[in-house]
Amino acid sequence: MTNILFAASECVPFVKTGGLADVVGALPKYLDKSRFDVRVIIPYYTCIPGRYRNFFHYRHHFFMDYAGKQEHVGIMEYEYHGIKFYYVDNEYYFNGETPYSSNMCWDIKRFTFFCKAVLAMMPVIGFHPDIIHCHDWQTGLIPVLMHSTFATHPFYQGVKSIMTIHNLKFQGIWDIEEFQHNTNLPDYMFTPDKLEFNKDANMLKGGLVYADYITTVSETYAQEIKTPEYGENLNGLLYARENSLRGIVNGIDYGIFNPETDKKIYYNYNADNFLTGKLENKRRLQAELGLEQDDRKMLIGLISRLTDQKGLNLLGDTFERFLDDNTQFVLIGTGDPAYENMFRYFAGRYPGRVSANICYNDELAHKVYAGADMMLVPSKFEPCGLTQLMSLRYGSVPLVRETGGLKDTVQPYNEFDLTGTGFTFKEFWSEAFLGAVNYAKSVFFNYRYHWDDMVKRGMQQDFSWNNSACQYEGMYEWLAGK
Repeated sequence: MTNILFAASECVPFVKTGGLADVVGALPKYLDKSRFDVRVIIPYYTCIPGRYRNFFHYRHHFFMDYAGKQEHVGIMEYEYHGIKFYYVDNEYYFNGETPYSSNMCWDIKRFTFFCKAVLAMMPVIGFHPDIIHCHDWQTGLIPVLMHSTFATHPFYQGVKSIMTIHNLKFQGIWDIEEFQHNTNLPDYMFTPDKLEFNKDANMLKGGLVYADYITTVSETYAQEIKTPEYGENLNGLLYARENSLRGIVNGIDYGIFNPETDKKIYYNYNADNFLTGKLENKRRLQAELGLEQDDRKMLIGLISRLTDQKGLNLLGDTFERFLDDNTQFVLIGTGDPAYENMFRYFAGRYPGRVSANICYNDELAHKVYAGADMMLVPSKFEPCGLTQLMSLRYGSVPLVRETGGLKDTVQPYNEFDLTGTGFTFKEFWSEAFLGAVNYAKSVFFNYRYHWDDMVKRGMQQDFSWNNSACQYEGMYEWLAGK
């Protein structure tokens, strides 16, 4: 039996702001329980809903030296879907309505505390991991502390660490003095070959330097981040560690995202009866959102954080050039106020054709996946992306830029041999995006039988966690020497 500890800042269903939470919540369920004992640890946020928090039970507590003070570390425990979860309890650090604050210095202090508490509490609860799997910058100091503060601790002799990059853009950077105060690490660890980064300190970089192995969430992204264009100034380090770096594409939980059983959509369907199923969902979605009810309209969806990363400038530049009388558009998302206002403007200017839902509503998102004809993912960069995987699952044809996991998971439509599962464009350029949208529209309106075949091919793809879990299992056993 190989013992694996997942350490992360968020996890479905307890707290979620992005795809990281989906991965941490889903992957442990798909690993072979006869070979792996996988447990997950996250902070005990006060914003975790009461329907879960009320059933957590107290395991233990102790005091830990941190930033020159003795800090309380409580340990809460809960079992969910056969996986044991631990929660680091300290109300001072993890109080609030959201898991992250708007103050990076404060968040670094909080998650530095979390990293140290994770290592301090494992001997207390008696779970001895063979591998600690660290997710994103919030856990980046765990491998660092394993090679410093806890290096001589007998409990951690032989324990390996994996650092997974979910999005390299976010790294946890602040001044060195603050890090030294919080961690009490020696000066020699704040050098350019270790934690130092442009005269500051970088949590993620520390994890990438000291982890035994590095993964990211798609094969293409693993190659891209070794280049200056995508490497966020860590490309040199990642290139130097390329023999210890691999990409494994994320999956989605097919138990949750299943149009045949999904209770959040209007009408259930599968790859055999999607023609009637998707049409019924489209009609009901049009009615709910106040769009003109017309089966012949092409309904395009976008579910996204509203940030520059998501390529929304391409959409803004071209929106009124593809939104004709035969096209409808629905958005779900929040983020940059400029983009929120852009979509509000379009909705106000084109009533009956545009629905801008400036929010995140999970039930409505499922309805859009089921009711849309096409989903847009024009990202500037995308480590993996889950929107296109959900789109394929629900038979909404994805249109994506060829980057990261989008390139790995969407096969471009080929009108000559009638293959492909979606539409793609390569250059991050408004005209390239517009050309792809117009090409997709021409197939939808003029070659509908080819479109329907593509929908079916997409629904028959397998992007569940099964295949990805097998790759993780092989990596864990190899790294643990079992």
